Amino acid sequence: MVFILRTLFANKEIRRPRKYLLTKFIDSVRLHVKGGTGGTGLPKYGGLGGQGGCVYCVGKEGADLKNIMTKYRARTIAAGHGEDSRKNKIVGSPGEDAKLEVPLGITIYGEQGKVLGSINEEGDTVIIARGGPGGDTKNSFLGHFGQTHHVRLDLKLIADVGLVGFPNAGKSSLLKAISRAKPRIANYPFTTIKPNIGIIKYDDLRRISLADLPGLIEGAHVNIGLGHKFLKHVERTKLLLFVADVQGFALSPRHNMRSCLETILLLNKELELYNEELLEKPAILAINKMDLPGAENTFNEVKEALRNMDSTLQSIPEEIRPNKIIQFEDVLGISALKHNESIKILRDRIRKRLDEYAEANNPDIVDASDLFRKNKAIMGERGPQVT
Repeated sequence: MVFILRTLFANKEIRRPRKYLLTKFIDSVRLHVKGGTGGTGLPKYGGLGGQGGCVYCVGKEGADLKNIMTKYRARTIAAGHGEDSRKNKIVGSPGEDAKLEVPLGITIYGEQGKVLGSINEEGDTVIIARGGPGGDTKNSFLGHFGQTHHVRLDLKLIADVGLVGFPNAGKSSLLKAISRAKPRIANYPFTTIKPNIGIIKYDDLRRISLADLPGLIEGAHVNIGLGHKFLKHVERTKLLLFVADVQGFALSPRHNMRSCLETILLLNKELELYNEELLEKPAILAINKMDLPGAENTFNEVKEALRNMDSTLQSIPEEIRPNKIIQFEDVLGISALKHNESIKILRDRIRKRLDEYAEANNPDIVDASDLFRKNKAIMGERGPQVT
């Protein structure tokens, strides 16, 4: 008996998920969903069967796909069946709906990749499996089955700013310096294996969100490395913040060493090959690690090369040469580890470019800083209010 118990507990120990799997970032989940069957009608009295319940997704801030996968893994999410009509209740009650709370930024795909809908704001609702109609004169009082199919919930993070860069460029250090986020930081590539979100808070209560996404590598557009898992999150950002190491980058001793300028052009090319429309987004280039010796000379050379791209591209190898060059609104030198004046300048520049983006896309928008100053002046004139 003791031996059997030990064996059972040993098997449970083996089945326990490893720690890194429990903390893994999940941005795509497949589910099997089933709408409820409609209730049977009652021909003798003309009774109507209840409508089958529906399965639907509703947007909720703070929801997590990991919880959905844990709760419904290898299970069918089914709505309730409609109630049958009976003599003392001619009209049957509808079946209970099944509600899935999902994070904002979800796109729902049905069979063969058909888009069923998107969840972008709190409270957005998309029906993913309709319930069957109840029995009535049109269907000989026989309730119909609800829809049954597989769906995929695909998350694309919604953030104001997306950090784009090769591994070890200092994106996580920058996120920590510029916001209150606490990402994992170390001096080796691929420290970031899942997206981190940070919030920049300004004195007038303005808040800007930044997404530090896993580093790209050459070939990401064809899904090499983290590939599409990274690139799809860039699509829903308003501003791209390129972060380049002033020293350049080499993934390993077997890979070519790329200069700072070459890494910038490679990032440009990867975005172009994945989705050329991404190059239309406003962008800022931050060249990091400016505290290192000789960094100022490299920074000036990169700025000069970007100003004269026609002649610069002639000296760039064809395999890393983009066809369409992204236009940077600003090119700044920063030191993410030193937390110096350059970080403050970058914070202000990010805000300025996002305000310009908002005004261009919504001319009626009110500038938050002006509103803050006006309210402060009004409160100053009134003096303290006693309640």
